[in-house]
Amino acid sequence: MDKVFSLSEMDRIMRNAGAQRVGEDASIKLGEIVEDSGKELISKASFLAKYAGRKTILKKDILLAAKQLKAAPI
Repeated sequence: MDKVFSLSEMDRIMRNAGAQRVGEDASIKLGEIVEDSGKELISKASFLAKYAGRKTILKKDILLAAKQLKAAPI
């Protein structure tokens, strides 16, 4: 499977969050986690748009999906 996010993008995100040094394996793992979380978020947002009778996912669908996923027990 191809990577959706480049290692340099993941490295930059971690450095902007305060990391001084970032290992390649950490960049790879962060990319995998972001991709998986994004897929889950989009799936939920898609459901919300369809429930509202729309084919288009709107900003409000993304925000509501994110809020619902945060509230979900882990």
